[in-house]
Amino acid sequence: MTTALRASRLEKTHRRGGEQVHALRGVGIEVEAGRLVALIGRSGSGKTTLLNCLLGWERPDRGEVEVPGVRDPAAAPWTTVAVVPQRFGLLDELGLADNVALAARLAGLPRPREAAVEALGELRLAHLADRLPGEVSLGEQQRTALARALVVRPAFLVADEPTGQLDEELTGHVLTRLRVACAAGTGVLVASHDPAVVAAADRVVRLEDGRLVD
Repeated sequence: MTTALRASRLEKTHRRGGEQVHALRGVGIEVEAGRLVALIGRSGSGKTTLLNCLLGWERPDRGEVEVPGVRDPAAAPWTTVAVVPQRFGLLDELGLADNVALAARLAGLPRPREAAVEALGELRLAHLADRLPGEVSLGEQQRTALARALVVRPAFLVADEPTGQLDEELTGHVLTRLRVACAAGTGVLVASHDPAVVAAADRVVRLEDGRLVD
């Protein structure tokens, strides 16, 4: 299968006062196109550091991150690498549809507003298209952030706790949409504590003390 992202031998050390904290210890991970991989691990296990290194938001001390077609993951267009961050990253002054349409417009999609409303509809948010982020719930903001990532049909998608604000029924719906994205060829990496995400994944990897275990 085609590789959406591959990382090898990632090492990262943080300083905490006079102490060195080994966040990543030789981590290697591969996400294939069309596959959903769940990344699990306790708080402090290194999940956030790993995601940041995969996205190019942090530089590992050693190791490599390879994304087909780009030299630097941090500079990759969203059609190549899209992200659903834990804090959502929505623009407060734009409505939900305009937040999603901005990503569609930057990706060069025709009729970005229509694409945005359609993406919101797939996540049961079309009726809130003109609301500002501050006028909707955290769960609705979370699904908007997912719609913004999915609208561009990325080759690789990183989602950090994308069901954290959702009830069981909406969690199932979100996972269905992620499976649809996988069926279209997107490689998806989901960091989560949610048993439903683990159950839906093609593969589960666990970070323990900076090391990855299948």
